[in-house]
Amino acid sequence: MLDDIKKTAELKMQKSLESLQNDLAKIRTGRAHVGLLDHVMVEYYGSMVSVSQVANINLGDSRTINVQPYEKPMVAKVEKAIRDADLGLNPATNGDLIRVPMPMLTEERRRDLTKIVRSEAEGAKVAIRNVRRDANDTFKKLIKDKEISEDDERRAQDDIQKATDKAVADVDRMLQAKEVELMAV
Repeated sequence: MLDDIKKTAELKMQKSLESLQNDLAKIRTGRAHVGLLDHVMVEYYGSMVSVSQVANINLGDSRTINVQPYEKPMVAKVEKAIRDADLGLNPATNGDLIRVPMPMLTEERRRDLTKIVRSEAEGAKVAIRNVRRDANDTFKKLIKDKEISEDDERRAQDDIQKATDKAVADVDRMLQAKEVELMAV
């Protein structure tokens, strides 16, 4: 029973880390990254789908994303969707290939993005601590119901704390790597 609670807590912490990693991948640096277009939605026969479902997305070079829609009529729609996605990107169409150049980041924008990255990391830490709190509350409830001993509860809390410390250290490591990436010119 205690192992199940610990495993569930560790899985939730891992999901928080994965979520942070996805959020950090969306934050644009000066380099091109195909994941940048993951959340751009385009209308396709009456329903909204992601660009990756209607087009082939790859890197032309370190500063350019190439998007090639599978169907010719989708070129204009995909281009408009990328432009309207509020990512600060200005795609250019060349026949049936859409080139999305990455504009250079200014120093001020880099600082703003660093603040955003820090707030994302803090949000992940809060989520991890909430998982710890929920697990500890569950342990206290089990003790109150006399289903586990106080020694078992203490050991379980120590294990949860170790998992929390590890997850927070992972968040800090991800934050540091992203800040270095953002500030590199």
